[in-house]
Order: sequence, then structure tokens, then C-alpha cells
Amino acid sequence: MTGQTRYAMIGGGEGAFIGPVHRVAAAIAGNCRLVAGALSSDPERARRSGEAVGIAQDRSYGSYAELLQRERVLPAEDRAEFIAIVTPNHVHAPAAIAALEAGFPVLIDKPLTDTLAAALDLQAVALKTGGLVGVTHTYTGYPMVRQARALIAQGDLGAVRRVSVRYTQGWLAKAEDASGKQAEWRIDPARSGLGGAFGDIGTHAFNLVEFITGETMTRIAADIRAAVPGRQLDDDGGAMFHLSGGGRGTLVASQICTGDANGLEISVWCEEAGVHWRQEEPGRLRVARRGAPEQIWVPGTDCAWLDASALAQVRLPSGHPEGYLEAFANIYRDFADAVRGNVSLHPAYASLDDGLAGMRFIKAAYESSAQGSAWINLNGDIA
Repeated sequence: MTGQTRYAMIGGGEGAFIGPVHRVAAAIAGNCRLVAGALSSDPERARRSGEAVGIAQDRSYGSYAELLQRERVLPAEDRAEFIAIVTPNHVHAPAAIAALEAGFPVLIDKPLTDTLAAALDLQAVALKTGGLVGVTHTYTGYPMVRQARALIAQGDLGAVRRVSVRYTQGWLAKAEDASGKQAEWRIDPARSGLGGAFGDIGTHAFNLVEFITGETMTRIAADIRAAVPGRQLDDDGGAMFHLSGGGRGTLVASQICTGDANGLEISVWCEEAGVHWRQEEPGRLRVARRGAPEQIWVPGTDCAWLDASALAQVRLPSGHPEGYLEAFANIYRDFADAVRGNVSLHPAYASLDDGLAGMRFIKAAYESSAQGSAWINLNGDIA
């Protein structure tokens, strides 16, 4: 099979933030081509949205059910080869399940679903159909995040002792901030699911902890709240956690930190060094060893000393900044390759299991907070 991998998109129409991000990233990836879509649950808005992004009129559908029904009967050389789902959370599971049952691989924006129960239903269908499922945890597509993981995995830094991760934003700091399209569904339990800030950005923080350390989060004690009066879902919270290797950590996820834009940063302290990465300076990985000069690692195609997993995600020579869209593009590139049977040794997309772990994290955090920050076992107490 030659040419670009064809994909269809569900969601991401007029007024959406993440849909255009996915489409631009897929274009940067270079091996993906958008051929069909159901970009809104409103048929007229879906039609306008499809026309605006260049989807042919006869392949711009009024619902995801229509998309799947009509795409699956097209000739193999024309139909979409995978489905990207960029809707509010409550649509993730039903759309993904329907796509898998129709024979399409699915790439789902995080979090995996709106509830753990829905995630387990999705997992059951994926196992039954054998369909490929990927999740877009964007930050694992950054080269320096990959390098951080590789440095810790090599073992010479010693065991992980402590982790500090925080994801702070200020865009929901006031009650009136919740009036826009991007905010409305995120604070609505019917569309967002159990999680507010912890589901939206807390899952990114959780995913980074497990990805960089190579360990699993085993226990959590959380304190989660809605700081702005009248909100039904959380906008602020923090947690302590234990890792499978014995390390301890703290996690903060908040969208009421006035003045913060996209403040994701993580520090991992091992026996011999600390490893530090900040999303707003993604091309700098700081490594501070005991009794040695501090090191700053940077990405570049000419940096042969980087781990292969980091080099696989670099597009430009050193000194040329790469960021959010390029990290997202790495996800699309690797998923499109996997759809055609060319699975990378270091795929940038998160797996179904990774997404399911994120849903267990969300449920455990809320159960802990509801019980006065009681310690909850993520694997034993959460099902």
C-alpha cells in the first residue's frame, strides 16, 4: 500500500480547539490525509465545518454513525484507514466502540473516555475485535521527555526516590471563564465525566509520571475541589502518591492558578541525580548530578548522543525549536504507520492500556478525596 494513510475525524468542527490541532499535526506528520469527517453532532454545522477544512461534500457526514456506515462500504483504496476522535469525553467510548466494530482503528484524544466503566467496555471491544487503539497523550511525543525516560531506564542514576509534577493553568480562574465552548463541556459532568481539571490535565501529569519513571503509580491520597463557587466538577486539586519501585511523589492539577498558561513541569529525583523538564521550555532537559556540573540536554537530528527513542521524535537540527504541534505530529506519524503494519520501536502515541491506567487514576483520585484524602490502591481498590 502506497501514499498517505487516509483518516476520518469525528468531532473538531466550528469553534473547537483540539480538532484543528489534530488536523495541523496530521499535516505536519506528512503521512496522513484527511478524507472524511463528522465534525459536529449538528448536521448543518458538520457540513459547514467539513467544507471549511476541504472535506468533499459527499464525505462530510452528519453523524459518526453515518460516517462509519458509509465509509466501511467504500472501495479499500478510497475509504478511511483509521478514525480520529476529538469530541467531548462522553462521545469517546460509543464512537470508538462503533468504529472498532466497523473494522476501523481509532486514535482518541485524552482522556480515554468519560468514566472507567466506559473505558473497560472499550477495552473489551478492542480485545474482541483485535482493533488498534491509540491515545493522544501529547507530551510523550516530545524528544526530551523520551530522553528523560531513557536516562532513568539506563540505571546509572539509581532508583527513583521522589517525583514532583504539576500542571497549572489559569483559564478557568473566574466564574465567567466558563462561558465559552471549550469550557462549557469541560465543567459539565454529562459531557466531561467524573473528572474536571484532574480528568483534563491531571491525566497528562499522571501519564508523564509513569512514562518517565517507567514505573506504575500504586497508591494515591488526593484532595480535590471546585474552588469557583457553583461548579459541579473540580477545577483544582493535589495528591500524594506511591510508585511501584518505592518512590514517593506529589501531583498538582489546577485550572484556577491565575496567570499560569500551560504550566506543566516534572522533576524526578533519583539516587545520583535529578531530572527536570518543563513543557514551556520543551527543548531543555536539565540533569543535575551529585558532585558534578549541571547538564542541559537539547534535541536535534545532529545530536547522535541522544537515545534512539528521542532521536526518533526529532525533526530538525539542534537550535531549531520544536514544540507542541511537532509532538502531536509524532503521534499521528507513528499511529498512521502502525495502521499499515509498520509499528515503531518507540511509538509516540499512548496505548489503550496507558489510557485505561489514566481512567483508574481519575477514579482513584476522586474516591480518595471523597473519603477525606484516604489512601487508595489504584490496582486493588479500583475496578
